[in-house]
Amino acid sequence: MSAVSPSAFLSWDRSTFSALDALSRRPVRDLLESLPPITPASVVDLGCGSGSVTRLLAAQWPEVDVMGVDPSPALLQWAQSVPSRVRYEQADLSVWRPSWPVDLLLSFGGLQAVPHHERLFPEFLQCLAPGGLLAVALPRPEALMAHRLLLDTAADGPWAERLADALRPPPHGAQEYYNWLSPLAVSVELWETEHHHVLSGDTPILQWLRSDALAPVMERLAGVELDRFLADYRARLEAAYPEHPFGNTLVPTRHLFIVARVAG
Repeated sequence: MSAVSPSAFLSWDRSTFSALDALSRRPVRDLLESLPPITPASVVDLGCGSGSVTRLLAAQWPEVDVMGVDPSPALLQWAQSVPSRVRYEQADLSVWRPSWPVDLLLSFGGLQAVPHHERLFPEFLQCLAPGGLLAVALPRPEALMAHRLLLDTAADGPWAERLADALRPPPHGAQEYYNWLSPLAVSVELWETEHHHVLSGDTPILQWLRSDALAPVMERLAGVELDRFLADYRARLEAAYPEHPFGNTLVPTRHLFIVARVAG
């Protein structure tokens, strides 16, 4: 990896984010291809972000009412700047629930940071129309080297005390999701996959890590101290994810997939 200032972690470049968004579509395809036969009348994308996946859903079902919900005004403004027939709504997903029975509720990483899944997931099942589906892809960074290096960096510096409870791994495993969903569903499928993405240059991997893992750090550190943390973390990443002689870096991601169906 070539040298870059720690501020690269903090930038939010639209073109780079779009490239990462395209790479993230592999778990999207995996989830959509796993769905049982369904002809939905309504589809909601929970945590739709910039809307790129939501627009793919609208293209897949051209006659279907498609809606994207996200808590970020900036990302929704971006989503709405792209012409489409998708409807968007800004809302806190910890409390937002559809006011009508939905045939297909999906989320591609948008529920990762929303708390209280033990309440959230069963309530979403109760919002489905007869025969409806809840389909979710949850990132699982805690199993990967990048996350372990992040924990090591947090524990090794003067910021250790402030970051001690900021980087807890997701507390819920597949068994817990099954326990919450199975009493309300006629079928629950769960599986995990690991994808290996070939990225070129520095910025994509830095942006990728920023979007998933670094937000809790940036909420608690600032200025020179944040720069020092990011420089330390970057050095560890360079050793763990060496750049290929052709200029590419192989970066893994892991997801837990959940597909639950209610009675018809």
